Amino acid sequence: MKALIIVDVQNDFIPGGALAVSEGDQIVPIVNQIQYQFDFIVATQDWHPADHGSFAVNHRGKKIGDFIDLNGVQQILWPVHCVQGSFGADFHSELSRGKWRKVFQKGTNPMVDSYSGFFDNNRRGDTGLSSYLKENGITEIFVCGLAADYCVKFTVLDGISEGFKTHLIVDATKAVNLQPEDYEKSLQEMRSAGAILVNSGDI
Repeated sequence: MKALIIVDVQNDFIPGGALAVSEGDQIVPIVNQIQYQFDFIVATQDWHPADHGSFAVNHRGKKIGDFIDLNGVQQILWPVHCVQGSFGADFHSELSRGKWRKVFQKGTNPMVDSYSGFFDNNRRGDTGLSSYLKENGITEIFVCGLAADYCVKFTVLDGISEGFKTHLIVDATKAVNLQPEDYEKSLQEMRSAGAILVNSGDI
């Protein structure tokens, strides 16, 4: 059985948001259309406390883009984004949610960031997504959302490591691109790990 995983299509990752992904809003109509092809849909939601350790403002003398050691993991520092209960943490207003089975919140522990929808970055915190999918007979997943080079990529990689046949829907994701080549590098990394790259029209 197949499932669609919609990753972090939230206001702070949309143009105008605190950690905007260029053209991130352009995937919303594609994601909405894809949902007609699936009976089983879940979503992930970045859901940070205001004191989260990945926020540059919470480290004296540090700036956005700097790296620190956060609880044993190398961590890039981000602007404040997707704070619990904020407008920025809300899903995009035009994103269809009527068919969603469940939302898995991540990044709630201030001591570790969480890009993947499955585990936090030190792989000690489990969102419960893998067991939920397996309990519902899911063997194949299709991943879309924001952003291709961070949360989408790590969700795809963890989906593969958890034993799911894993697809990336390429035209339903966009990248942060801190470096210009990050998007292409992330696609190659996912493909090399065993992800199947498809477009929405192929589903």
